[in-house]
Amino acid sequence: MQQTTRTPLGFGEVFDLPIAVDLRTAARAFGIHPGTAYRLIRQGTFPCPVLRVGGRYRIPTTHLMLILGIQERPVYAVDLEHDDPTVPLDARSG
Repeated sequence: MQQTTRTPLGFGEVFDLPIAVDLRTAARAFGIHPGTAYRLIRQGTFPCPVLRVGGRYRIPTTHLMLILGIQERPVYAVDLEHDDPTVPLDARSG
């Protein structure tokens, strides 16, 4: 059986998350194995509130971000990842 290695969520990826995420995504954000996340929930020690919806676990993204130390969503007028600092602001599209 092939084992896959999942990398933790990147800073930018966290801001693209929906209102609530599944347990595997939350575990990835914390950099822990999903099995560990399930164990922490059973023990009542998961680091943020967990909702049980239709037999599945959901974690509110707001709580997840707070535990990760992210207080607010940054608001930028320019996409910083694709910004070209050599182009004058008034010549940029978008």
